[in-house]
Amino acid sequence: MAAVNKKIDFTNGKIFSRILFFILPIVATNLLQMFYNAADMMVVSLSSEENAVGAIGTTSSFIHLIINFFIGFSVGANVVVAREIGAQDKERSQAAVHTSLIMALLFGALGMAIGITVSRPILQLMGNHGSLLDLAVTYTYIYFAGIPFLAMTNYLIAIFRAKGDSKTPLYVLMSTGILNVLLNLFFVLVVGLSVEGVALATTIANAVSAVVLLVKLRKDKDYTTFSFKKLKIDKKAFKSIVLIGLPAGIQSALFSLSNMLIQSSVVKVNNMVSPGTEYQPIVNGNAAAANLEGFAYTAMNAVYQGAITFTSQNMGAKKPHRVRKIMYSCLLITTIVGVVMSGVILIAYEPLIALYGIKHGAEGSLEALAMSAAKTRATYICAPYFLCGMMEVGTGVLRGLGKSLTSMVISLIGACLLRMVWIWTVFPMYPTLETVFLSYPVTWTITAVCAFIMIHVLLKKIIKQHQIQEIQP
Repeated sequence: MAAVNKKIDFTNGKIFSRILFFILPIVATNLLQMFYNAADMMVVSLSSEENAVGAIGTTSSFIHLIINFFIGFSVGANVVVAREIGAQDKERSQAAVHTSLIMALLFGALGMAIGITVSRPILQLMGNHGSLLDLAVTYTYIYFAGIPFLAMTNYLIAIFRAKGDSKTPLYVLMSTGILNVLLNLFFVLVVGLSVEGVALATTIANAVSAVVLLVKLRKDKDYTTFSFKKLKIDKKAFKSIVLIGLPAGIQSALFSLSNMLIQSSVVKVNNMVSPGTEYQPIVNGNAAAANLEGFAYTAMNAVYQGAITFTSQNMGAKKPHRVRKIMYSCLLITTIVGVVMSGVILIAYEPLIALYGIKHGAEGSLEALAMSAAKTRATYICAPYFLCGMMEVGTGVLRGLGKSLTSMVISLIGACLLRMVWIWTVFPMYPTLETVFLSYPVTWTITAVCAFIMIHVLLKKIIKQHQIQEIQP
């Protein structure tokens, strides 16, 4: 028992250093995943389809709308498992593990069915047409076919991180990510496929990740040991995971919905600037820039995961007085990570964006328009990206406190609803890319401020309640 506690205990000792060492493997894992996703677009830019990069880029918001809702429940699994570990309740922890894995399979299958059914009409509503639409639909069909594997992988990662093990997912995803890249190159350069090749490579890599992680979990002998014999839904664990995961899933899905509206606005700008052209420069430039800035986002998202895990374990151990220090530590780390990552991207922007096939061209050419769109997005979104990290730390701490619904409401009003109102009101008056992209830092700031105010109020109340309970016999 002592060895187990030493491995997973985040409820004692120094906070900043423990968070830092916990999230470093997650940062590496997320960056590797992002690199492999970026490799999809980089490799597909070598295919014969000139709109391949733009096609994948236009699907990202829609794909995330579907998968984030169902995979968002993995946040609930993380919180519930971490809380039971913090309370040192092995039986309840294992019940939560096996329940969450059944949920992964069920929600993954449901997400696959919905995604494949609505792909074409949704992408058409977003303004896609011609070869861009056909490529996007082909990509989504194959991608959604692999959603059950993706769901299982994400739930398993959440379980490993809940018990304090952020290294195992790193090693597994590092290996399967290399497999993904090799398959990309094989399907595109050898077989001659385009978007369907990179989608198939991703599906295969996710399937291998799920199998390997499940095998690793079965070999572990601690609070989260997996056994096929114990696979059943525990009503209490299911209810707890849903109560925390459902708001997280809804929030993530509606974030993607607002991003779909953003993507639709980008398509409108493209049609105004270069109507009737087969190559869509604004769409392709925006897609490449969004994928590149994703490196900064995924690095900061690791801090968000750390905020959830540390807050959840300490609440399970009845130590809410440590949460404020956890929040401040995560804020400092995410700000440093965001500034450094964005700075590196901006300094080396032109050679990096060229990897996606976006290069300089003659003034007024389609190539020049694509580069201009990419640089505009970098200026308005990538540069202030640390604000997004601060917002996510706030929502992560709220979820760790068990206030997932509160986190959802704040995020939906601050980041989703206001962004949609911005597009419906400000964008029609000033239909430019600058107007579209400015909505991001504005809504990040508003949401972060609201989240931190709510955390301060909740912690003050929770700590007071614990003090009263300690006094009473």
